[in-house]
Amino acid sequence: MAAGTLGGAVAGVDGCPAGWVVVSVPRRGTRASAVSVVAGLRDVVGELEAGRLDAVAIDIPIGLPVRGPRAADVAARARLGPRRSSVFPAPARAVLGASDYEDACRRSRAACGVAVSTQLFNILPKIAEADGLVSATLQRRLAEMCPELSLALLAGAPMAHAKRTPEGRSERRDALARVFRDAAWHADHPPRGARADDVLDAFAGAWSARRLASGTHLRLGGDLDERGLRMEIVA
Repeated sequence: MAAGTLGGAVAGVDGCPAGWVVVSVPRRGTRASAVSVVAGLRDVVGELEAGRLDAVAIDIPIGLPVRGPRAADVAARARLGPRRSSVFPAPARAVLGASDYEDACRRSRAACGVAVSTQLFNILPKIAEADGLVSATLQRRLAEMCPELSLALLAGAPMAHAKRTPEGRSERRDALARVFRDAAWHADHPPRGARADDVLDAFAGAWSARRLASGTHLRLGGDLDERGLRMEIVA
């Protein structure tokens, strides 16, 4: 994994078709970033545990409610205005064991009174993967982020356009170029198994991971789930 070669590094992580795209950057400065794809989050956790990464911000729910919406999700949507639909409500923990979409909807209705979206159902395996690896101790250095929230803070306002439009790609590149000179290049040359928008989202996570490592991050939510994990989003 390329992250281990940087030293004093942090990383942003986003799901991608081949697994997870990892953007590793130095804790400060503008030295070159390392972008790679890993099949599983165990690789990222290993880098944290070995001390080769100081902090990681990942675009996946950490800390799952028994029922109802998480305060972190509600707060993030309120801050994002036109981009609020980018914040998927985290599923109730009982949904993780669903055998198919219909079962997931039944479990969600029983816990929360509403079904899950197909988009959320499609990332349930990744949510379960993260949930199986993250502990309350590890969460001090591995935190949940929302790319659109990170970008809004970095740019000073929510993005005006959807990320898959030409205008949306351009404004996200411009925002990230303020702190990562090579973000646009990596988005134009994504590693096999990742897409350009996955790379840009992971760069947004890397910016939040820097803030997490320095203690300057924004925290939304923070109440504990039944496993003792904080249900919070950082940026």
